[in-house]
Amino acid sequence: MRNANRQWRLKRRPEGDIKPGDLEFTETPKPVPAQGEILIRNIYLSLDPTNRIWMSDMDQYMPPVEVGDVMRGGTLGVVEQSNNPAFKPGDIVIPGLGGWQDYVVAPFAQKIDKGPLPLTTYMSVLGMTGATAYFGLLDIGMPKAGGTVVVSAAAGAVGSIVGQIAKIKGCRVVGIAGSDDKCKLVTKEYGFDACINYKRENVLESLKKHCPKGIDVDFENVGGEILDAILTLINLNARISLCGLIASYNAKEPVPGPYMFRNILMKRATVKGFIIIDYLPRMSEFITDMSAWVAQGKIK
Repeated sequence: MRNANRQWRLKRRPEGDIKPGDLEFTETPKPVPAQGEILIRNIYLSLDPTNRIWMSDMDQYMPPVEVGDVMRGGTLGVVEQSNNPAFKPGDIVIPGLGGWQDYVVAPFAQKIDKGPLPLTTYMSVLGMTGATAYFGLLDIGMPKAGGTVVVSAAAGAVGSIVGQIAKIKGCRVVGIAGSDDKCKLVTKEYGFDACINYKRENVLESLKKHCPKGIDVDFENVGGEILDAILTLINLNARISLCGLIASYNAKEPVPGPYMFRNILMKRATVKGFIIIDYLPRMSEFITDMSAWVAQGKIK
């Protein structure tokens, strides 16, 4: 075991794309847990698009990471030392936002039972990304059998699960991704009906081809031109579940709104943004359904 705690700290707020020097690699003494606390050695770190938001000082859903602080991030780890009778060394736990570092001290963490599933499952399909897909699609998108669901960033951690849930609900599912390999993964592995490579296809024309009956639900991860193409084809009373706006996260200047915003009025569409922390009180619903789907092989 290491005696030092390797950490990545935010050295300065990025302007545009993240550059060398925005984060700083440091080492500090290995922390010591106080009475009632546990020392957790992080073994997995989740790298998510929202990390870029946390680095900025823009108005956001939680306080930004302060310059000089350890970079925030979701982790999974193993208890190395315990001064809390509820935990023992060797327990696998999720401390929440344990950060970009080897070790974190916490008074409590979520225990993970050792079983047949890989530990990374609890940071993906049975973790926050899975919950984001579940609540964002079912609560806001309200998919109906026979409807058409479009998913941007379809090969990503959230998008790939959204599409699979939509298929379980009997929908036609069209993904949008950034390469032929990703599109192949989305259709062959995750069961989407079609996938559009936005880097080499005209997205609007391809959506017209793959969504001949229009679009009933958009699970939006990207924004920008992708969102505009989707809004052009939405059906009456369409639902747009706004999960992310990746296309604008590195923008240096204010980004214009959708040019097809008028269709939200004309089609009486519902647009709702959400953050997964809004749904934490309902996580048991997600765990019950998703665990069953994973066990039945319906979700990969």
